Amino acid sequence: MFLSDKCTFRSLSKNLGNSLKAFDCGNQDLNDFFANDCFNYAEQLIGKTYCFTLDDNPGEIVCMFTVSNDSIKANTLPNSRRKKVTKHIPHEKRMRSYPSVLIGRLGVSINFKKRGIGKELMNFIKTWFIDRNNKTGCRFIVVDSYNETGTINYYKNNGFIPLFSIEEQEKEYMGLGIYDNLITRLLYFDLILLKP
Repeated sequence: MFLSDKCTFRSLSKNLGNSLKAFDCGNQDLNDFFANDCFNYAEQLIGKTYCFTLDDNPGEIVCMFTVSNDSIKANTLPNSRRKKVTKHIPHEKRMRSYPSVLIGRLGVSINFKKRGIGKELMNFIKTWFIDRNNKTGCRFIVVDSYNETGTINYYKNNGFIPLFSIEEQEKEYMGLGIYDNLITRLLYFDLILLKP
């Protein structure tokens, strides 16, 4: 495994950020977030960014992601979607909302694309939140993915399911009009599927 064998996992701080090379994942919006906004998110306790750096070249970032607390509010979902989300939850444990972690941003450096690092990174994030040393309950991982075929397929290939089956339903939930563009799509992964 490339990340575990050849990289170091690090929490990103401004001091560390100043010692790293500029990160380029091929998406200007993500690049700008990781270069500037992620530090403000951390300072305001809104999100925390982590990275893997190359052991042979500690200034080079292989991949990065930002996470924050979130929840899936099952009681606000249409009945069919609520049933899909809660199907693995015993009836007596059902609640109005379920603790989740949001992957706010995620990117792999263009220098390391097409090596399976995106899948390895997602597997790392999933197991990170079911580790017995995790300090809080977390049932789901959610992502507000760019509504682009490649990005949506990345998450689907990693076991994520769209929270809404059709875009029209998601637009209604988001308070958008029928002709508005849906820039992002909500997807989720049920961590109970990985629990031994």
